[in-house]
Amino acid sequence: MSLRCFFLLLALLLDAVAAVAAADVDVVRDTAERYVRLQTQGMPGQVKITVGQLDVERLPPCSAHEAYTPPGTRFSGQTRIGVRCLGPNVWSVLVPVQIAVTGNYVVTARPLASGQMIQEGDLSVVTGDLSTLPSGIIGSAAEAVGKTLRNSLAAGQPLRADQLAAPLVIRQGQSVRVISRGEGFAVSGEGRALNNASAGQVAQVRMSSGGQTINGIAQIDGTVEVGF
Repeated sequence: MSLRCFFLLLALLLDAVAAVAAADVDVVRDTAERYVRLQTQGMPGQVKITVGQLDVERLPPCSAHEAYTPPGTRFSGQTRIGVRCLGPNVWSVLVPVQIAVTGNYVVTARPLASGQMIQEGDLSVVTGDLSTLPSGIIGSAAEAVGKTLRNSLAAGQPLRADQLAAPLVIRQGQSVRVISRGEGFAVSGEGRALNNASAGQVAQVRMSSGGQTINGIAQIDGTVEVGF
């Protein structure tokens, strides 16, 4: 074999090795992408996944790949997905992935004060990348209308579920009807509320007859129900 033929064969061999290495990297990237698509199914909005390049020249041969979630990974924004080789070699790499989720979310249309009950005109619905926003963002104005704000917000602020409180059905100082129910009977009386309460919360009431203080559950109609 001539020297020229030897170098030609060597070049072809190196090209083949490089092609195999590139194919292995492509398989790893594809494994990571398919894993992210599976994990992001059901997310609100449109999910766009961009898989970055691996910072490796080649990977040892692998016949079985498995993707996994590294600790602390969020399936939004810039993140990393792990891919490990199950055999014949054992190795793992972290694949850079950008996850963008485009969808609707609610923002304040005007400055709103703490304790204010939200009306439909107080809100606007905009479209943007949900992955850049805090968790718990409200996606529909109907989820917020009728509730009250726990803190003041400037105009244009995204609205989160933890910033909302259910509307009060009982206010401190108001007269309330207290109902006690048992098997086959119900009795009622009047009293004065000692605290504010939303439906489902505990309301303290000082009864008009006797002056005793009782605890009950505030109902959506403004009554307080006491069980035995």
